Amino acid sequence: MSDDLVRRVVAEFFGTFWLTFGGCGAAVLSAAFPELGIGFLGVSFAFGLTVLSMAYAVGHISGGHFNPAVTLGLWSAGRCANHHVLPYIVAQVAGAIIGAGALYLIASGKAGWVPAGFASNGYGELSPGKYALGAGFLTELLATFFFLFIIIGTTSKGAASGFAGIPIGLALTLIHLITIPVTNTSVNPARSTGPALFAGGEYILQLWMFWLAPIAGAMVAGLLARWLYEPSGIDDTTVVEQRHVS
Repeated sequence: MSDDLVRRVVAEFFGTFWLTFGGCGAAVLSAAFPELGIGFLGVSFAFGLTVLSMAYAVGHISGGHFNPAVTLGLWSAGRCANHHVLPYIVAQVAGAIIGAGALYLIASGKAGWVPAGFASNGYGELSPGKYALGAGFLTELLATFFFLFIIIGTTSKGAASGFAGIPIGLALTLIHLITIPVTNTSVNPARSTGPALFAGGEYILQLWMFWLAPIAGAMVAGLLARWLYEPSGIDDTTVVEQRHVS
């Protein structure tokens, strides 16, 4: 593995760690106390802020994917090099698992704490609003499609240089505001995997949907982008790297 790829993988690891620890941490630690008042709104902003902050911190190194669906969506758009796909996804999943593990260690330090869903995603009885599988699948597919559509559009030729991290972070916030009641919001297979491993049981059995639907939505968006946006002419692009945010 080249030094450049190692740096990219490390950046993806820490970015996904921060997304999982920060976003799920807001749900597990802060939203668990009604007197703090952050609720769905606070958790939604927490996820958006994790992506926004890490996009500017390491986006110029790896592109700031932090999400297997984003990596595969950009790959389907011709904007992620073939040899980056698997190392990125491995780093993202590892970051999410270790981030969830760190959160678990902190949360379990409170007497009487029980993990319950541990900010995991689910449908049916595991959905916050008890939405069925079909509704959950369509929600995740559409939300991830538009997330990639926004990512690709804001990093394409002609977009405002240096500002892509802002609409991308706000898009993820909006996605959470819409979809938390349905699936507790995934749009990210790595983010789903980390907490589910600690919640266990049915949450693990439902993980398949939170891989399949986001990846399908992302790759359809990537294929559409091949036609809609002018090709960039580079073999690897990012959420913010093209726009030189550093």
